[in-house]
Amino acid sequence: MEASVKTARLFLWLFALLGVTLPGNPAKADELVRFESAPVKLSAFRIRKAAEQGEFLSQPPGTPLLGYLSRPQGDGPFPAVVVMHGCDGMRPSVKDLWPKRLVSWGYVVLVVDSFTTRNIQDTCRSALPDPVFDAYGALNFLSKSSFVDTRRVALMGFAAGGSATLEATKIEGNEQLMDHKFRAAVAYYPICAASQGDATVPTLILSGDRDNWSPAERCRKRLAGVGDDAPPIALNLYKGVYHNFDAPEFAAGRRVLGHIEKYDPDAAAKSIRSVYAFLRKSLSK
Repeated sequence: MEASVKTARLFLWLFALLGVTLPGNPAKADELVRFESAPVKLSAFRIRKAAEQGEFLSQPPGTPLLGYLSRPQGDGPFPAVVVMHGCDGMRPSVKDLWPKRLVSWGYVVLVVDSFTTRNIQDTCRSALPDPVFDAYGALNFLSKSSFVDTRRVALMGFAAGGSATLEATKIEGNEQLMDHKFRAAVAYYPICAASQGDATVPTLILSGDRDNWSPAERCRKRLAGVGDDAPPIALNLYKGVYHNFDAPEFAAGRRVLGHIEKYDPDAAAKSIRSVYAFLRKSLSK
């Protein structure tokens, strides 16, 4: 009897890691939602200077955005994950595979589409304006949902979205201007910056050692300067692995702007287990 229970638990755990939704607990279908990026708040100095000149400055609105919302069955409230895509936009693994996996683990998921409303195709040769404010706009949107536990929301990003994730959760960054805060951060193959310093939340970075688009050495340099009392930043580095290693759509591999992007099933599975454990620990009650 005890052996059969252990076997059942093992299968449940494997299903969760692979993102399989079990019968009887189906995930709700993705819902297209609309919200705004967090507005850039006017500083007290700007407001005061405008008043001295007889001007009135109104609070600028946020940028209209689209998102894809998925959630487990039930009333909740559930912990949640905001997902940021990379410079190539809403690829299948970000828009479909990861949300299904996260929902099967018990999380509400909001994938932010930063491109459509801005009429942007990609930003692989340029920069996306204010992706950090997009992330906090998504968090503001979730904060109004009765089925979300806003005390337990993580930010997760891929490539450029991973870089935005680190920027959104760095000390003395725009996070300090926001009403709602993230509880944890997960960044797949981001471009790190040593100047980012400490993080405001526990952070997990996952990279391949052959990734020349987002070199892990920059992340090592940042970690070398992290304070002893700061929230922990973990760097999982996978040997012989390239950019986009978690994305099955790159199974054949490809070269983009001189950079190799290739799926690695072994590294992907290891990283998924790490994310599962990290979120479970970081978003616990």
